[in-house]
Amino acid sequence: MVFSNLPLLILFGPLLAALAILLVPSRGFGLRLIELIHTVSIAAVAVLALAIASDVVDGAHLTAFDDWFAVDALGAIFVSVIGVVGFLTGLYSLSYIRHELRDGELDPAKVKSYYGFFSLFLFTMVLATIANNIVLMWVAIEATTLGSAFLVGCYGRKSSLEAAWKYVIICTVGVAFGLYGTVLAYANASDVLGNADSAILWTTLAAHATALDPMLAKLSFVFVLIGFGTKAGLFPMSAWLPDAHSEAPSPVSALLSGVLLKCALLVVIRYYAITVRAVGPEFPQMIVLILGTLSILVAAPLFFVQKDLKRKLAYSSIEHVGLIAVGLGVGGPLGVAAALLHAINHSLAKALMFCGSGNVLMKFHTRDLDRVKGLMRVAPVSGVLLLFGCLALAGLPPFNVFVSEFMVFTAGMKAGYLWLMLLCALFFTITVAGFIQIVAGSVLGKAADATPEGDVGVAALAPMGILLVLVIVTGVTIPGPILRLVGDATAIVTGDSTPVAFAMPWATQAAPAEVALAGPQLHTETKR
Repeated sequence: MVFSNLPLLILFGPLLAALAILLVPSRGFGLRLIELIHTVSIAAVAVLALAIASDVVDGAHLTAFDDWFAVDALGAIFVSVIGVVGFLTGLYSLSYIRHELRDGELDPAKVKSYYGFFSLFLFTMVLATIANNIVLMWVAIEATTLGSAFLVGCYGRKSSLEAAWKYVIICTVGVAFGLYGTVLAYANASDVLGNADSAILWTTLAAHATALDPMLAKLSFVFVLIGFGTKAGLFPMSAWLPDAHSEAPSPVSALLSGVLLKCALLVVIRYYAITVRAVGPEFPQMIVLILGTLSILVAAPLFFVQKDLKRKLAYSSIEHVGLIAVGLGVGGPLGVAAALLHAINHSLAKALMFCGSGNVLMKFHTRDLDRVKGLMRVAPVSGVLLLFGCLALAGLPPFNVFVSEFMVFTAGMKAGYLWLMLLCALFFTITVAGFIQIVAGSVLGKAADATPEGDVGVAALAPMGILLVLVIVTGVTIPGPILRLVGDATAIVTGDSTPVAFAMPWATQAAPAEVALAGPQLHTETKR
């Protein structure tokens, strides 16, 4: 392990920004100062996240504050997602919120509140990903609810306030089960180790998992899966998700779907790793596979029938979280690696689509797909970006979602789940049909005569353009740093040193790239 100040800097940067924003007056020049603080904050988070990922790729396992905070390869993946998606959605917020302010949807006080809670939301998600103390990990996930609930209810309308309350109540009750699982895990480790201080650290739990009581380990994992699975959007604990995602401002919806769900999944994955070591892979894989499959089977038909664009995208999030869970449930190095890669790919593609939904709202002032027609004609750049976003989330090549979906299905068939993979693939065709509906009707359809022509502006289009580039680049090839992080993170989860073969699905002559998994280095400095 290597002591570093980077985890503390990325953690407390957005917290200080949130406090500063809340102290700035919301009138006159104050709004411009708030936007400046916000921009500096999200840029700092992005730079620090990439710096942390770079150090971890080079072999470091960063720790801080007496090992209460730690970043290994698994955590670095999700810290990077927070940094990149948080920065781009934060940039998109500048244009989107100015439009809402001009249209009277938000007043200056609500704008100030939005930016303050945006930074606070980033703080809580970073805390969840770098916390090595399992109680602090639970506190962080609970704090994400409190931080983001104000963003969900930002508009103050009846529907948004109802969605915010529903979000708070369901997730708070759900995460309470996560607390039970956390207490059981701590009590189990404390009894085995005889040291209450070290028993609270995830690295200690993972290193001594084979000595844990198997029954308590199973109970702990079940409670954790129910609790944090609620926050991750796994069926049947996902009732809050469509309302919250659809009522929040579009940049917040991008953060909720692209980042928050993955933070909760990270906690599930960390306990999954402990349970695999404590009782073997069969039990945790079976439960995760069942919930993941049910999420796909339920979300796909509901996605297809939605007429509200953002609700449609919300059900798509449930489906893709289910696919990540299926990858974990399939297990083995390839299944886990596919799940982690899909978490990255889905975050980028879904952020692109939710920002695209924001462009639709700015242009048509509605989310109703029956009234959104001819986007390509009246706002050509937004139409192209939304078109490619639909193709990406539909899982078509050469976009990144296709690569990780292909890997999940390949891992499942290699593990002997042929019929289950065929069933999941069949339901994903329903999703493809739903995105074709969006493209044919809303993107390429004939625009109403009353719809004014003209796009939404460069400030809103540029972040989406960057997201699209990332979606395409990671679909054509898996960049080396991502390859390394996913390989090392897979070793942490499975404890298996078998090399994982990453081959692009359309590669014919090039040999698959293999990453030799270094194995989880939990108490000593990582060796290469």
